[in-house]
Amino acid sequence: MSQALRRFGPSARKLLRTLLASAQGASVETLCQALGVTHNAVRQHLTALIHAGWVERGEARQSSGRPQMRYLLTEAGRELFPRNYALITTGILDRLYASAGPSGVQAMLTGLGRELGSTSARRVHGDDADETARALAAQLDALGYEAQAVSRDGETQIEAYNCVFHVLARAHPEICRFDLAFMEAASGHKVQHLECIVRGGGACRFRLGGRSEGN
Repeated sequence: MSQALRRFGPSARKLLRTLLASAQGASVETLCQALGVTHNAVRQHLTALIHAGWVERGEARQSSGRPQMRYLLTEAGRELFPRNYALITTGILDRLYASAGPSGVQAMLTGLGRELGSTSARRVHGDDADETARALAAQLDALGYEAQAVSRDGETQIEAYNCVFHVLARAHPEICRFDLAFMEAASGHKVQHLECIVRGGGACRFRLGGRSEGN
């Protein structure tokens, strides 16, 4: 069971699993039968899960009588269930290292970071480095880095507390090149990596430098 699912009680977990297996959604009646509880109990669970953003209402479908409302997992709800991306991605990187070598992989990561960062550039802009750092921190936070702008040493720096590539970065520290390329392309500034979680730091911490060439 994933850590995310441990926050729910047994009935709520079973309801979520039932919806996961119901591509077209499930009615209250179907959920009652699956959980072995009353309609009121199911509706209470659904109300809480909808409010939290894990479940949504779908289209009502005809079922022997009047149409019944169907309930489905949201994308956020599906992400509650474990997916071993790291194992697969590490395997892909290992193959790439074998075929393209370290320099080829590093160039690929840098290019990918620049490409994706450039698409975020319109959301990361400011009149000065401090304002840009705050906008970039907000963008990283939206991507799951748990990032924020902090005032340190007389300037605004970015601290990220969730390394989204943590497992990968332990095996391949070069993955950090993606982060740096992404941030430089998104902000238009050179970025200095001051502290790294994978290397024992309390956070991944970054400082914006001068404007990058061409910006």
